[in-house]
Amino acid sequence: MRFDSGWCDGALRCVSPHFNQRPLGEVSLLVIHNISLPAGCFGLPYIDQLFQGCLDTDADASFAPLQGLQVSAHFLIRRNGERVQYVSCDDRAWHAGLSRYGERDNCNDFSIGIELEGTDTEPYTDEQYQSLIELTQALLLEYPLLTTDRIVGHCDIAPIRKTDPGQSFAWERYLGKLKEYTEAMRS
Repeated sequence: MRFDSGWCDGALRCVSPHFNQRPLGEVSLLVIHNISLPAGCFGLPYIDQLFQGCLDTDADASFAPLQGLQVSAHFLIRRNGERVQYVSCDDRAWHAGLSRYGERDNCNDFSIGIELEGTDTEPYTDEQYQSLIELTQALLLEYPLLTTDRIVGHCDIAPIRKTDPGQSFAWERYLGKLKEYTEAMRS
């Protein structure tokens, strides 16, 4: 996987208008999220529509609070492992909201957001883990300030507001494979 101006050649491009420039140009944090629209429903077009700013909020009663919401992520990994990219990794996507990592607020300024199509309680698919691991490996190579120690869940940077990626996300599986990869790269 390669990047050109922050765009990954291993992802379907689905451009979002909801982004702006990073204030310092820094990428030093990776944030894992989950999303499903409507909640618990998969394989529908609504996530793309939300991130592209064209969600018909009349399509489902649960969408009413999303009216006028301007949100995006850098990537979505669908249940089948397909990667979709909405915002260049060199730009600031609007995925973290009010957030804090260490002593720093506004995690959107310096993070990449990856959404997994899923819920806090339903297991993620093998295809999603494989796709996430491959994408993360490519990001670690492209952005040297990113390390396996600087990968968090949305719940870690906004603990009062958010719970994703949830109890169903197998951190040990994901980080274990990344550490194997990192060690192999050092040898």
